[in-house]
Amino acid sequence: MANDPLLQPFQLKHLTLKNRLMITSHEPAYTEDGLPKDRYRAYHLARAKGGVALTMTAGSAVVSPDSPPAFGNILAYRDDCVPWMRRLADDCHAEGCAVMIQLTHLGRRTRWDRGDWLPALSPSHAREPAHRHYPKQLEDWDIARIITDYADAAERMQSAGLDGIELESYGHLMDAFWSPDLNTLQGPHGPQSYDSRLQFTFDVLEAIRARVGPEFIVGIRYAADEVRPGGITATDGIEITKRLKASGQIDFLNIIRGHIHTDAALTTVIPVQDQPSAPHLDFAGEIRAQAQIPTFHAAKIQDVATARHAVATGKLDMVGMTRAHLADPDIVAKIEAGEEDRIRPCVGANYCLDRIYMGGAALCIHNPATGRELEQPHHIDPAQTPLKITIVGAGPAGLEAARVCTTRGHAVTLHEAAPHPGGQIRLTARSPRRAEMMQVIDWRMAECERLGVTFHFNSYVEPEDITTAPPDVALIATGGLAAEDYLPENNDLAVTPWDILSGDAAPGRRVLVYDEAGDYAALQAAEHLAEAGAEVEIVTRDRAFAPEVMGMTLTPAMQALQRLGVATTVMWRLDALARSGNALTATLGSDYGGAATREVDQVVISNGTRPLDDLYFALKPLSRNLGEVDYTALREGRPQTLAPNPSGPFRLFRLGDAVASRNTHAAIYDALRLCKAL
Repeated sequence: MANDPLLQPFQLKHLTLKNRLMITSHEPAYTEDGLPKDRYRAYHLARAKGGVALTMTAGSAVVSPDSPPAFGNILAYRDDCVPWMRRLADDCHAEGCAVMIQLTHLGRRTRWDRGDWLPALSPSHAREPAHRHYPKQLEDWDIARIITDYADAAERMQSAGLDGIELESYGHLMDAFWSPDLNTLQGPHGPQSYDSRLQFTFDVLEAIRARVGPEFIVGIRYAADEVRPGGITATDGIEITKRLKASGQIDFLNIIRGHIHTDAALTTVIPVQDQPSAPHLDFAGEIRAQAQIPTFHAAKIQDVATARHAVATGKLDMVGMTRAHLADPDIVAKIEAGEEDRIRPCVGANYCLDRIYMGGAALCIHNPATGRELEQPHHIDPAQTPLKITIVGAGPAGLEAARVCTTRGHAVTLHEAAPHPGGQIRLTARSPRRAEMMQVIDWRMAECERLGVTFHFNSYVEPEDITTAPPDVALIATGGLAAEDYLPENNDLAVTPWDILSGDAAPGRRVLVYDEAGDYAALQAAEHLAEAGAEVEIVTRDRAFAPEVMGMTLTPAMQALQRLGVATTVMWRLDALARSGNALTATLGSDYGGAATREVDQVVISNGTRPLDDLYFALKPLSRNLGEVDYTALREGRPQTLAPNPSGPFRLFRLGDAVASRNTHAAIYDALRLCKAL
């Protein structure tokens, strides 16, 4: 461990960072009234305790009221954020972790109808597609005021005891001044030269330095190449980097490559499943080599081996593993303990960021304690009384239940009817673009095997298998089956996405995929069909396409579907299906009154799942709790003590899709919060 490049300290000005792993600035949207209160602090503190050297708060704490929060941003223009930031910094410092914050004016990357309903600002009226807002073009008094706002915010962060700040300059206001096609100002801040394009940046830096002094750490995260026509080029990026260094005002660079004006563009900056790992690492290394300034970077660096390579080869000084730390806050601790193989992997599902951009808070698809540190444990406490627990089903819910229960010290036996674990995830992972999802299962299997869970595969459980030698607790995690009951009649003329993905149904030539669920199943089936040569149309009654998939994760799927010529039709529903000779006639209706038909030879209906719950209902009248869950106790993290049938020999609960059709995160969260108190 002493020779591990990742565990070597790094000297950043006066600040000694204890290792080379950091969490880059990001906004998990845990703020309350724009302030980083206890939930926000607990999230960063968990990662500080896990050993990370530097945690950067705020994916863009806003410096001005006319930069209204777009996704739960910290309001750095308010004095009352200081005591909350001070508490966060003090707690992380006590764990040996440095703390910084990213400051910005969002510019056009927000909307006018949020916050105080002030117009968003930009050096031009150009609309940002992601937020669909036409900004006001900056006036001279706007520029002067915002420069002061930056300085005020920096001073607040210094007074809160933070180790430094980072200015955000990609997709926001500052870099819009740099961009040849977004800056149409006249005068000293216009686009006519590098001097004028960078004038605002250097005015901000000078104002900040006048407040915080030369020793306070100030860095910048910026797009050194926007990779778009009319935008900031790599040549521009090199010149801007040289000028930033020559100014003497910048202590570190945090390199971005790409632009974020659309969902598709954003996924090139922050890649998701089915996209390359560490795609911009070499580019960041080139900037570091030319600039000779401490250089940070993050972009789908999911694994320790890649991070180690980045430092060992001199590409980076500090490696950002931000989404990886959402999945596992203890990455450094596990490296130090020689347990890299136990790191819970980031699977690239991007549930975290997609939720933020849809107005929710960041959650990891397979670590339900992330963002819930005040209620849910990253580290499971042992139980006072060991129990005998039987689990049925080795999907994500069943395996998480087995992991948590065994960690608690209970004796766990798990039965799975299939020859392999995985449940619906195994089917999902048959699509190459979603193969990473199997890591959700693989990691839990490895943990369960290490902990001593007893597995029985090819084991179909009958009620008497439970009642003959009853356990203390029976957990039913049998999942669900694809629903086949959408239409009032003739459902037998349709197939499900599961039939297509499993190969149980051969692809047709002209196929209508009707998506009632709005999740990934219809997309995967449509892609599989189109790759087999089918002419495919996806129809949905929703006014937004695939709303449960969300923007960034939808990007690679849409790229594939459009490449394959799949048609997408929104705001129509499938009302009826009938045979017409060798073809099928699909009758479409609309919530808005329309009517249409399609002549096809195959119809696929995606309508979620129905619980596979026969075993649960057979056992329910025999159980002590009659299957009842005390939701108040569940929410408060207390044990389940209901016993309406006190003579029942076991307690009975069901988890995940055995309850209702939901998603992977919900299934795993079910298991954690129930089993942590058993």
